[in-house]
Amino acid sequence: MDLTKTKSVDDILAVNAEPDETDDQQGEAGETGRLKKSLGALDLMGFGIGIVIGTGIFTLTGVAAKDFAGPAVMLSFALAGIVSLLAALCYAELSSSVPTAGSAYTYAYATIGEVFAWIIGWDLVLEFSLGAAVVARGWSGYVASLSDKVPTSLFGESAPINVGAVMIVLVLGLVAWVGIRESKWVTNTLVVIKVLVCLFVIFVGAFYVKTANWHPFIPPSEPGSDSGGLTQPLWQMLTGTSPSIYGMAGVLSAAAVVFFSYTGFEAVANLGEETKKPSRDLPIGLLGTLLICTLLYVGVAGVLTGMVDFHDLDEGAPISEAFKTVGLGWAANLISIAAIAGLTSVILVDIVTMPRIGFAMARDRLLPPRLAKLHPRFGTPTLMTAITVAFVAVLAALVPLDKLAEMVSIGTLFAFAIVSLAVPILRRTSPDLKRPFRTPLSPVLPIVSAILCVALMANLAVDTWIRFGVWLALGLVIYFAYGVRRSRVQQEASEG
Repeated sequence: MDLTKTKSVDDILAVNAEPDETDDQQGEAGETGRLKKSLGALDLMGFGIGIVIGTGIFTLTGVAAKDFAGPAVMLSFALAGIVSLLAALCYAELSSSVPTAGSAYTYAYATIGEVFAWIIGWDLVLEFSLGAAVVARGWSGYVASLSDKVPTSLFGESAPINVGAVMIVLVLGLVAWVGIRESKWVTNTLVVIKVLVCLFVIFVGAFYVKTANWHPFIPPSEPGSDSGGLTQPLWQMLTGTSPSIYGMAGVLSAAAVVFFSYTGFEAVANLGEETKKPSRDLPIGLLGTLLICTLLYVGVAGVLTGMVDFHDLDEGAPISEAFKTVGLGWAANLISIAAIAGLTSVILVDIVTMPRIGFAMARDRLLPPRLAKLHPRFGTPTLMTAITVAFVAVLAALVPLDKLAEMVSIGTLFAFAIVSLAVPILRRTSPDLKRPFRTPLSPVLPIVSAILCVALMANLAVDTWIRFGVWLALGLVIYFAYGVRRSRVQQEASEG
């Protein structure tokens, strides 16, 4: 077996080719055919903004400003946005050139080989399933905080079994199962709500900004607490550097923290097979998502740190508490509603995205082919969606995921690094491939993107790296026990 065997780009493109009138594969009952094309550029931006704007803007802003960067958290959001933008440029080239379900998994399959594609696919399963479970528990907590009538025995982190989290996962799982068009309608509606509220925060909050709260913009560096052991960042353990907060080191640490706010935009690339004009719409969807989200993030962070001294920011609900501080308590409920809308759309896009990754892997026979069967009416991967919903529901019901949330970031950064390196590799191996969008300054920009991703990964805790390694090891066991023996690419190579 050649574990670095690559999948032909021509084969990938053939699967996603436009069907003619005689083609019976698209959405055919019981067939592992093509997913239905029903998405445009605005729909892709809706999905992208839907998954990106969530817990980060409503909670992490306060934590990052108070504990790491002060008012310079604006710079931290900008730096995290730049790293994401570099990765998005790489995604834009690959997704417009090779539009298919699976995104990073498929790109790795076409460039660096099957075993690496499996690792990326397994990594993405972790990212989206864990991300959905984390956000579902957050959704349950927000609902519990809105009203005293909501039973804390069923909602929130104090519940033995988080029934609220399970409920929202099941409801949104049904929406994802019914179809991509229904999912986009729900997502776009929720996106409009939370974008309007973000604009409300920026424009109304601007009238209550005190510029004195922005001075000094980058607070002087101070010694940080030495947590040591497995909870310290990897780079700190490797270099033996003493921890510090604020200063430029604090800005960089905050950038690693708020990077979670940008995770998920790559879900847009996973919808390439369902996009009507992928060569045009995928780059617009990816880059438009990041541009809008970065501007909103920097704007909200600037207003927040201008309204309240960063030392006094609330770490649980910083935005709503800031408005209460300036006498706009009525706005707190509006912001909480927006937070619930934001979290709902994140869960939905996670649940929509993960089955597409499993669908692509099953179509390649690295997973059982039954997982790639499409619903006869809705054209969605039915069994894969059901497994996704069940897995996420169990995690959301039983597992406190506050610490494991870092694994979402490490999984995302790992995928970003691989996608960045895939751009120059694919240019060398497939020089004649039609590229509607080309990443500028290749190979320099993709290599810089990969280096920056690894640098942010190094800011995550050692125990997060250990958990990530255990998950990848489990995936390799499954690959060698099942996938490598049944892989379509390996079988075709042996028959040839």
